Amino acid sequence: MAEIAQPDGSPARASSASQREQAPQGRQVTWRDGKRYLWLLGLVVPAYPFTAWGLVELTGSGFFWWSALLVVFGLVPLLDLLIGKDSDNPPDSVLAWLEGDRYYRWCTYLYLPLQYAGLVLACWLWTAGGLSTVDKAGLTVTVGVVAGLGINTAHELGHKKESLERWLSRVALAQSFYGHFYIEHNRGHHVRVATPEDPASSRLGQTFWTFLPRSVLGSLRSAWHLEKARLARRGRSPWTPQNDVLNAWAMSVALFGALAAAFGPGVLPYLAVQAVIGFCLLEVVNYLEHYGLLRQKGATGRYERCTPRHSWNSDDIASNVFLYHLQRHSDHHAHPTRRYQALRHFEESPQLPSGYAGMILLALVPPLWRRVMDPLVLAHYGGDVTRANIQPRRRARVLARHGGGAA
Repeated sequence: MAEIAQPDGSPARASSASQREQAPQGRQVTWRDGKRYLWLLGLVVPAYPFTAWGLVELTGSGFFWWSALLVVFGLVPLLDLLIGKDSDNPPDSVLAWLEGDRYYRWCTYLYLPLQYAGLVLACWLWTAGGLSTVDKAGLTVTVGVVAGLGINTAHELGHKKESLERWLSRVALAQSFYGHFYIEHNRGHHVRVATPEDPASSRLGQTFWTFLPRSVLGSLRSAWHLEKARLARRGRSPWTPQNDVLNAWAMSVALFGALAAAFGPGVLPYLAVQAVIGFCLLEVVNYLEHYGLLRQKGATGRYERCTPRHSWNSDDIASNVFLYHLQRHSDHHAHPTRRYQALRHFEESPQLPSGYAGMILLALVPPLWRRVMDPLVLAHYGGDVTRANIQPRRRARVLARHGGGAA
């Protein structure tokens, strides 16, 4: 929010929570991040295995092993509806100050120790006895949700220039065995976004269930080829510890091996399932971020540069707080190294009807997804469906349905 104050003769120093800039007519504008302390709520998720354990001990009900689903996909969408949206942007003059405030970095750094403490707790609970099969399954789902949102934390850290943050990104990814995301997302997706060549950009008419294997396998192949090409330019074989795909997987193998050594091999099936849940949660977010959006080709055959019109956005406050502004996705693609607290809303960006938490549920039911999202894609392109990124196998059907003429 911004507050207007008359000058008192000497400029006030910026506090840790606000920044002053000069405004016309000699007034000063004090800008404050209204969500500054809300970002700490992002730590609710990695702490949730402890919360669930405490609630089970308090009530004796195994329901709470499953309650992370209710919080993330029930409470958060409800809060999105009740609290509403925040489309305010920080003034350009405060962006450098805002990004330099290390408080925001610690909001993401603290995710990791909580994430791994919860994983160790889960391993102990899985193997200590006392939990039913249903309880263990609920705990596995809860840990998988933590792993999935951990990939989002890794996404925020992995785009930064500081080597510490890039290393922490890989640490966060180790739990989900998805370390190759670090390579493919930064050097693949950000180059090919909103084109048919990008496996992580979903197409109009494509369901999440057909997108999932294409994105998982396509991203894996892309990461390997990117690393292979990088090493080839240095005259090296891809079979080297310096291959970032291999050393990312090695980190996961070391993690799973250490947990199996500490708690017994019985933890391995649970670790595998929670990893799948984690990366599937990432992929459903990938599905909704660029659905049907297409960068057009120019006369030279090259794709136009990525603009705010090539990402779906949402300003729903609750989802944004838990996802470190991931929903301001257009600005992220325009400025990949920009920190989450400084990401901006663009009026020209297509807007989702709800926050990511609610849209994930919609994506799991293809008929409902198409009913809501296909008309929005069509409206975004002024009724010209041929400008959209269309699923090839459904192209004739999509064109016939939306008046696009022959395939």
